[in-house]
Amino acid sequence: MSGISGAGNERQIQEEDLMDVAQDREQAHRLRKALQTLATNPNVGGKLQEMAQEVLSGRIGMKDAIQSEEYMGAIGDRMNEMRRAAENQTQAEREASREQFAKWQKEQEEREAQERAERDGPSGVIVTGSRRGGRGGTSHRN
Repeated sequence: MSGISGAGNERQIQEEDLMDVAQDREQAHRLRKALQTLATNPNVGGKLQEMAQEVLSGRIGMKDAIQSEEYMGAIGDRMNEMRRAAENQTQAEREASREQFAKWQKEQEEREAQERAERDGPSGVIVTGSRRGGRGGTSHRN
């Protein structure tokens, strides 16, 4: 498939482009981040990575990707690999994995809270003090 050379030069979809499958903007944001992880993680590879790259570039919509037998088969295969790996873990490995996941999850929540604060933070309009008497105020419209 030909396209723009150099993955760094390609247009990437935004959260708004995922609203056909996401329930809200926050879910669209998390989905886009997950797609970016899949697209750039060298351990993913194969059809799953291809699907993420195709969706992020806008060459295929997320709705089309989840309706694709080829891509859904790749997700199913990866889930089966993960299940088998989990079944073959020792108790000590399971406990270490749980601890590592809890730490990762806490870091993700903190990172998401920070990103949310930056994204939803002040709009650049700073209002200080109170308006007295309700007269003589100015409008702070952009």
